[in-house]
Amino acid sequence: MTETPGGQVNPVTLRVSENGGAATGNFFEQIGGHATFEKLVRAFYAGVQTDPVLWPMYPQDDLDGAIHRLTGFLEQYWGGPGSYSEERGHPRLRMRHMPFTVNPDARDRWLSHMRHAVDGLQLSPLDDATLWAYLDRAAHAMVNTFEE
Repeated sequence: MTETPGGQVNPVTLRVSENGGAATGNFFEQIGGHATFEKLVRAFYAGVQTDPVLWPMYPQDDLDGAIHRLTGFLEQYWGGPGSYSEERGHPRLRMRHMPFTVNPDARDRWLSHMRHAVDGLQLSPLDDATLWAYLDRAAHAMVNTFEE
């Protein structure tokens, strides 16, 4: 049992690995902060650049900008700096993706490249599952057509 900062007893202690320390702090800090999220996004875009369906959806003339935006969004979502919203306003993910054909094939390709990028982080099983659960839900939520 652990005690929360408010003095309440928590009967469950989540650990970063089977015998590892308690998982504490926010997720952004826990998995390595900016360096980890930038590594994730750069690996993701390396895969996307090889994908004939996804790559045309991305700003090839501004790949660094796309990397910056996705890194900032993920950092903010997971408890890091709020610079994404300071620069771009509310994320409005569905609205920002509406101009693109995000069908199940595009979603699955996106997930494949992101899975490869997440695997490259070599996170603990708990952190991997936590991050992946969000990315999977978000990808499914972006589908805006079932047409090819």
